[in-house]
Amino acid sequence: MATLSAQLLAAKPGFQRALRAWYRIHARPLPWRLNPSLYQTVVSEFMLQQTQVKTVLPYLARWLGELPDFAALAAAPESRVLKLWEGLGYYSRARNLHKLAQTIAHRSTPRTPQEWQELPGVGPYTAAAITSISFGAPAACVDGNVVRILARLTADATPYRDSASASKAFAPLATALLPAANPGDHNQAMMELGATVCFRQNPLCLTCPVVKFCAAGRRGDPENYPQLAAKKLEQVAVTRVWIERRGALLLHLSAGGARRFANIHELPTAAQAGLTEAAAKQGKLLAKKRRGITRYQITESIHAAPASAKPKAGWPAGLVWVPLPALDTITLSGPHRRWVLELLGKRSSD
Repeated sequence: MATLSAQLLAAKPGFQRALRAWYRIHARPLPWRLNPSLYQTVVSEFMLQQTQVKTVLPYLARWLGELPDFAALAAAPESRVLKLWEGLGYYSRARNLHKLAQTIAHRSTPRTPQEWQELPGVGPYTAAAITSISFGAPAACVDGNVVRILARLTADATPYRDSASASKAFAPLATALLPAANPGDHNQAMMELGATVCFRQNPLCLTCPVVKFCAAGRRGDPENYPQLAAKKLEQVAVTRVWIERRGALLLHLSAGGARRFANIHELPTAAQAGLTEAAAKQGKLLAKKRRGITRYQITESIHAAPASAKPKAGWPAGLVWVPLPALDTITLSGPHRRWVLELLGKRSSD
């Protein structure tokens, strides 16, 4: 890798020109590029953590329509922030963004990556993206897309434990490739290249603007890079219950201090409803859903609890009855809203 990295750096001016020329023509007309502002950059970067651009776009438009600046976000109640975020998942991002706005409202706007990393939810990548785009800071963004590009440019066959360790290893090269002028555009161009050309599988090498600088492209084996260890998935089974009485649905509301789903509603698990797994599974199986979260592969079975399901000691704490017409007004986790709407729709069509 060292020799190929040195060759790439020796060709840095040509690489930068080719990338910049391509980006000027082919950059997608994304809203944070068409009407750039610090606030829109910050919100979009938070939303884009763990989420694809196509998913973020409608959320960002709705968010900016209701919370157009840091002051509006800082003044908003958390319940409204979470409702606007509903469906994006990883709700700690929304809470951190809310706290960040409240912090900025009482201090001067930070301008360096180091200052931004002192704020809630801002790591090295997000700090680099915000400050390079908004303030021209010479900070390189190194995410999965950039790691993939750099690994292929240098045909780096080093085995990495995970994306985080690879990002750390490639950070010096990414920094060395930064131009002195417009580092934010360079960062966005690198990310755009990874998102639209340098795919994990079937990369578009024939139309890549920097293929002549790419060692893996010349060898014809770009899909061999980077060498990341396969994720070990842990299988998890969850039994949930559907309990409906007099036009209301029983849901579990996580406590405000919960680590992941604070103040978020979900269909209760058997245990949350005070039932044994065996008792819950006596009810009709309404749906079986599978989803992946980080290293977990989760299978969730939703059963219609029998009429006699109410525990003798009463419903446990944390359960709330929500009238069906009021479901749109509460914050449900994204998958659970889809499941609830699907089951209600299926019932009405039967």
